[in-house]
Amino acid sequence: MSKKKKVAILYGGRSVEHAVSVNSARNIHEFIDKNLFEPIPLGISKSGQWFLTTSVNKDIEQGKALGLILDAVSPGFVLLSSGDRFKFDMIFPVLHGTDGEDGSIQGLIKAMDIPMVGTGVLGSALAMNKIVAKRLMRQAGLPVTDFLTFKYHEKDKITFTGISKKLGLPFMVKAASLGSSVGITKVKTKADFKKAIEDAFRYDDEMLVEEFVAGREIECAILGNSPAEASYPGEIQISKNYEFYTFDAKYVDPQAVQIHVPAKLSKPIAEKIRNVSIKAYEALHCQDFSRIDLFLDKKGKIYINEINTIPGFTNSSMYPMMWKERGMSFSELITRLLNLAQERYNRGKRIERDFQSSLKF
Repeated sequence: MSKKKKVAILYGGRSVEHAVSVNSARNIHEFIDKNLFEPIPLGISKSGQWFLTTSVNKDIEQGKALGLILDAVSPGFVLLSSGDRFKFDMIFPVLHGTDGEDGSIQGLIKAMDIPMVGTGVLGSALAMNKIVAKRLMRQAGLPVTDFLTFKYHEKDKITFTGISKKLGLPFMVKAASLGSSVGITKVKTKADFKKAIEDAFRYDDEMLVEEFVAGREIECAILGNSPAEASYPGEIQISKNYEFYTFDAKYVDPQAVQIHVPAKLSKPIAEKIRNVSIKAYEALHCQDFSRIDLFLDKKGKIYINEINTIPGFTNSSMYPMMWKERGMSFSELITRLLNLAQERYNRGKRIERDFQSSLKF
């Protein structure tokens, strides 16, 4: 019988989405196939310290403090209290937002030369920054909303009148590199504007302002590499008590949304959504899995909103629900992701790291 692979489930992190990460990782730890894998939770506290924890829980700092062994020949971890060393066969980052979904952790894991589930440094960085992502998708001919961008040093020059003339009312103000609707405001009047600017720049040095799309919130799950495959789309129907899909609507209020998996769509529209979702995934160099968020307006026009390279795995998360609708259980999905990561890592070994030249040194 083959030996179980040790899988580090990396969760928590220095992000406003810390709690979401804990909930997602808890489900992955529970549903991972323990006949094939040995899950070992590694928590990162809000201050950035790493701990080996006995389970996935919010009390990360109650675990055993860890150090990293940055050695590509024998990478791993060390318990700071005892000096004991250990390593994993694979790492599954379940980190949302800053320092977890933006390429930072991905670069560290790549330097350690450990197989890792999910999009690498380049794709993570591209998808995390809403401004860069929208520019690249627009350049690729994909449908995105009209938008404007501003940096923090331009804060005093931003005017409500100037934006509303270009984008109309209402419009959306967003911090450039956050998820879970943190730092996002729907601006309907001049009175909303100042607070929206302050909130966006509270979390980021760049701000995205884009036209508001009155329509349906559609999501599509992507899985795999060359070729990737798309699930049938799902829909988030938001309560009229909310102006848009806010953080509370996503994670706090159980009455805020109705989830429809699959979404009630005509076959041509559904296929178009699946096709543009795969193209967006490929345009931003995503790997293994992602969730594509889209809008469908009343005229049937599709807009790509954003790409989540580490989509949620909470009990209310759409990504696993959309694959369950296709006949893939939570456990099967996790196994598929771990196998995809290992296959991609193995393929990467063909790339030469050394160049023999006549250069003297």
